[in-house]
Amino acid sequence: MFAPAYLDHNATTPLDPRVLEAMLPYLGSRFGNASSRHEYGRHARQALDTARQQVAAALGAHATEVVFTSGGSEANNLFIKGAAAFLRPGLVALGATEHPSVREPARQMRRAGWRLEEMPVHDSGLVRTEGYTRLLQEKPTLISLMLANNETGVVQDVAARAAEAKAAGGRGWFHTDAVQALGKMALDFRALNAAGVHALTVSAHKIYGPLGAGALVLDKRVELAPLVAGGGQERNLRSGTENVPAIVGFGLAAELAVARLSDAVAGMLRQRREIEAGLANLGARIFGAAAERLPNTVFFGFEGIEGETLVGHMDRAGFALASGSACSSANPEPSHVLLAMGVAAEVARSAVRVSVSRDTKGEDVQRFVEALGAEVRRLRSLSAMAA
Repeated sequence: MFAPAYLDHNATTPLDPRVLEAMLPYLGSRFGNASSRHEYGRHARQALDTARQQVAAALGAHATEVVFTSGGSEANNLFIKGAAAFLRPGLVALGATEHPSVREPARQMRRAGWRLEEMPVHDSGLVRTEGYTRLLQEKPTLISLMLANNETGVVQDVAARAAEAKAAGGRGWFHTDAVQALGKMALDFRALNAAGVHALTVSAHKIYGPLGAGALVLDKRVELAPLVAGGGQERNLRSGTENVPAIVGFGLAAELAVARLSDAVAGMLRQRREIEAGLANLGARIFGAAAERLPNTVFFGFEGIEGETLVGHMDRAGFALASGSACSSANPEPSHVLLAMGVAAEVARSAVRVSVSRDTKGEDVQRFVEALGAEVRRLRSLSAMAA
């Protein structure tokens, strides 16, 4: 069976065999509902409690601050919409390069009288200080700033930005989407919380855990209205019978991600540098190269070559890449992240993302660089012939 080398780990990661093994009993004999009072239910409840502690420990949080959801998108919506339900409509301030699961619920809130402003970014992808300072003067009620961008990998200094909001006398809630950061950089919710961050989003399937599990880590002072009303599970913030197998897998995946973090980061960074050296030789433009970025992510483009075209050719050559974010792959428009960074639309359409992982093989990276060079030279030759 044809199996391209997988270089799209920001989209999702394969399930760790140890995680699958931990999940299997809860897909079989330990099938109980965690709300039931009998032995089956108690086993399920104990499993949830253990997973909650594992996720909390990985994030430097307390277990009582972890609210399980179906993934990062639900957690982001829970914070944005849930917090808004308890607040008088005001200003919601977002980074201009936020994930759609933050941008879209914020846009929906305009129908309820909220005003939406985006923090402008430099061409590096980092938030502009002057624009952010201006927004703080308007006392935003809600602020959401992504910790690590899913397309460029650019890392924002969220702790510093939250501290600025706190020092400016703001009384709003500050949220960060850390879905891409977990497993690729150290996270400490307690330190972030002290700086002024009130909520943080993470997801299991980005760290070798299962699809269908995520969490919102929440300062207990923040009041949220649930998106789903019902039996009152998850501190009455996320009703519905818990997905015990997925949550068990999430817990172990989080524990393993932290245990291997140092070695994983070093290995991914070596591979990123090797890829970037090859791209430099080919004349590629690397987006966000001037900023601190995740160790595993390279977002690049070649002038005159459509990203979708290059991704298709590379797939046939045996390499699975992305032309942007898989979370918005149904949208044919240029990346809103790159447009916010001042990249022209025609250049943004050339964008391709490579994202390696802790288990990416060195030989796959070497073969990728060689195959990419051959494909780019071929496409340029065809373009020259057609001119």
